[in-house]
Amino acid sequence: MQKRTLGKDGLEVSGLGLGCMGLSFGLGPAVETRQGIALIRAAVERGVTFFDTAEIYGPYANEELVGEALAPFRGQVTIATKFGFGIDADTGKPTGDLDSRPEHIKAVAEASLRRLRIDAIDLFYQHRVDDAVPIEDVAGAVKDLIAQGKVKHFGLSEAGAKTIRRAHAVQPVAALQSEYSLFWREPEQQIIPTLEELGIGFVPFSPLGKGFLTGAIDANTQFAEGDFRNVVPRFAANARKANLALVELLRGIAERKRATPAQIALAWLLAQKPWIVPIPGTTKLHRLEENLGAANLVLSADDLHDIAQASSRVALQGARYPEHLQKLVGR
Repeated sequence: MQKRTLGKDGLEVSGLGLGCMGLSFGLGPAVETRQGIALIRAAVERGVTFFDTAEIYGPYANEELVGEALAPFRGQVTIATKFGFGIDADTGKPTGDLDSRPEHIKAVAEASLRRLRIDAIDLFYQHRVDDAVPIEDVAGAVKDLIAQGKVKHFGLSEAGAKTIRRAHAVQPVAALQSEYSLFWREPEQQIIPTLEELGIGFVPFSPLGKGFLTGAIDANTQFAEGDFRNVVPRFAANARKANLALVELLRGIAERKRATPAQIALAWLLAQKPWIVPIPGTTKLHRLEENLGAANLVLSADDLHDIAQASSRVALQGARYPEHLQKLVGR
């Protein structure tokens, strides 16, 4: 698989990464440990070198899974994890609060290093911007960790353009992780121009619209208990029914290119900028192989024009997040 570079410090990763969250958290029941390890190692065997996790996924369970799965490949892969949510020390459950105090960041780093079985975190993201802590203090804490050799690169997740600039002035930001796909294109307005100006890489999560762009979801789909999509307005039955127009658009182009809708959606992202590295997640080997096939799919200028023209006529329905979560993004 071809490599791409995130940030001016030269963080080189595979052109497609693997979002590991869904193996443990957020999209229904966690997979069995052996199954999760097998999938992650299958990704390595197929050329993936970039793996994304976070302490809050579980909590802790996903980092432990990723650490065990990638232990044989130390030095060959890049692991990104995140800090910034409060977790009750007694119960091990999320508090629902943000916590990016410098002392907390450093404690999270130490714990993540142990769970991931590594000597340094390759990419350490602030998971959400904490308005109670100046971003300069957050960047300064990660800068200290970099100086100590415990972290290699600094990242932000779902931050707004002003916050990105302020953080970058203290400690260069290697990558921003935020949602971006044909299903959610808001980053094109301010975020992507800011990243291009500053030389920061972009890591889109949910590059397949939380599974919607695969074509496997329709208005009648029932999500498992605990699946985050149950509370997402864009996944309400009526919204899904309306939004299927976008999937049909992708399906038509996919048939012409002898590909799948998911591969077209990922190839479209890869064609936007050479410093964009999507991290689709899956629990299934055949979906992993399907997603990775997008790395070899080249969309012509005519293809991209057709997608732009057709998608501009699709009015997507439903908010990306419920209101209480939307308040945490773009700050």
